Amino acid sequence: MIRPLADKVVVKPGPEEEKSEGGILLPDTAKKKPQRGEVVAVGPGKLLENGQRAEMSVKKGDQVIYSKYGGTEVTYKGEEYVILDEDQVLGIEA
Repeated sequence: MIRPLADKVVVKPGPEEEKSEGGILLPDTAKKKPQRGEVVAVGPGKLLENGQRAEMSVKKGDQVIYSKYGGTEVTYKGEEYVILDEDQVLGIEA
């Protein structure tokens, strides 16, 4: 598994939307990038000036909403992931 550093978060994106709101099947070129996913790993936290680490606000297993154009998409062992800075995570689903 990917082990993130500092305040990085590894997210497994949810599925792309296959249909429009009206029920029309979308071709690959029209599918929206997912902005939701599950946190699969978190870094230890950002290193502060005093030498301590800031506590991460997300944890493994959280369902999150993240910035549409944020992060770096990577493929690891055939699976797609997005690596984000913690501040690119916009919210945690309740």
